[in-house]
Amino acid sequence: MTHASAPELSVLHAVRVSGVAADTVVARRAGIDPGTASELLRDFEAYGWVTYVEFGGTSGWTLTEAGRDRDSRNLAEELDRAGARNAVEQAHKEFEILNGRLVRACTDWQLRPAGDDRLAANDHSDPRWDGRVLDELTVIGAELTRLTGALAGVLARFGGYAERFGAALTRARAGDGQWVAGIGVASCHAVWMELHEDLLSTLGIVRGAEPGSR
Repeated sequence: MTHASAPELSVLHAVRVSGVAADTVVARRAGIDPGTASELLRDFEAYGWVTYVEFGGTSGWTLTEAGRDRDSRNLAEELDRAGARNAVEQAHKEFEILNGRLVRACTDWQLRPAGDDRLAANDHSDPRWDGRVLDELTVIGAELTRLTGALAGVLARFGGYAERFGAALTRARAGDGQWVAGIGVASCHAVWMELHEDLLSTLGIVRGAEPGSR
């Protein structure tokens, strides 16, 4: 049976994987009603676990070091309680294989070598080039559905990633290219990065410290 996270864990962890997020984003990400999310966020602020920041037109909640430590403890306890460690470790191994493909696809969406310039920006004038990237993202999305489906079978909070990735890809195929790797929207790349942080933090792995990282 899948394990459902407590609202307190869900809200604090939603802030972590989002980086910086408003109340409504945290509520949606945690899968709870906005009123409960806002109340918990203000409790967490009083505990010193989150702080509200504003910079460069962006604002929202972000974790403090104390909040990150608290979230890490919550995740470790939940992982053991749910007996989900083996499943998450296996998913992380599979994710790392897919990660290289996702990074290449997003790079190809942003760059298209021209002549001697290997770093030429992709002006999206070649439908075959862009189509190849979108097809690769579709294949990756199918693998993501399988991977997160297995994860959600043990920890419910891993549900939703594949659907969000698919929604972004649908928008990209409809002609709005920012949904591949854009910043400030739930693009394919942004959703992927959230899942990466979710896996690493759940397993207590420091980003960049995975086997094979440089």
